[in-house]
Amino acid sequence: MRSAGFTIEERQSFETNFLNKGFVDTFRKQHPGVVGYTYWGYRHGARKTNKGWRLDYFLVSESIADKVHDSYILPDVTGSDHCPVGLILKL
Repeated sequence: MRSAGFTIEERQSFETNFLNKGFVDTFRKQHPGVVGYTYWGYRHGARKTNKGWRLDYFLVSESIADKVHDSYILPDVTGSDHCPVGLILKL
């Protein structure tokens, strides 16, 4: 079964169109081993079982990637099927 947002083509497109064009995924750079979901569908209690997707990103150009002090996800903030993401830059 194919799942929108998680197909091989979509993941490759993200890499091809952003990461290979000089953008940096700030959360992944700061937290390489953390799963860090930002979206959980309302059906089947996905948030409670932590079966989600990471759909929300802060991408920066490689030229300022070293200015990223922190990039974070706030998974405990509710009120939406997405949670807030944050970015702190030291310019």
